[in-house]
Amino acid sequence: MQENAPRSLPVIVITGTPGTGKTTHAQLLAAQSPVPLQHINVSELIKEKMLHDGFDEEWQSYIADEDKVIDELEPLVSAGGGLILDWHMCDAFPERWIDLVVVLQCNHTRLWDRLEARGYPLKKIQENNEAEIMNVVLEEAREAYAEDIIVTLNSEDATELESNVSRIVQWIEEWLKNQEPDSGS
Repeated sequence: MQENAPRSLPVIVITGTPGTGKTTHAQLLAAQSPVPLQHINVSELIKEKMLHDGFDEEWQSYIADEDKVIDELEPLVSAGGGLILDWHMCDAFPERWIDLVVVLQCNHTRLWDRLEARGYPLKKIQENNEAEIMNVVLEEAREAYAEDIIVTLNSEDATELESNVSRIVQWIEEWLKNQEPDSGS
């Protein structure tokens, strides 16, 4: 039984190892969605709103304060949904918030090239590559959410990007139909 009030729009998490295409997918989905969805790049939100415990020089990333992140997002979720949450740490979000978790995956060789092109330090590239090979993000999603709301999609090229976004749009359309009150026909 769901504890929160029904939402009029879904909350979708797009997650995956850094470099798998989360932000690109989220931006395209926000543009193509049949209903207005707000894309929130959680990593950017953490920087902008200072929702962190400082910067880790070794890993070249902010140390997220998950409690502050949740507190910042709670009013948006409570206001009816309509969010695309783009972050590599999908298990930070309360299960009751989430309607769909999209885990993007990419061939580790291609991922290495993408991260290298971003100028990531070698240690960070290696760590993220190992995480992708070991399905770390997928396992975190499976531990945090019901299996029936998790979808795994390959994110290798523009063709897969278009196909993935089309599948998510179809899911949104189906979700919306399931939210309509029964007309008693």
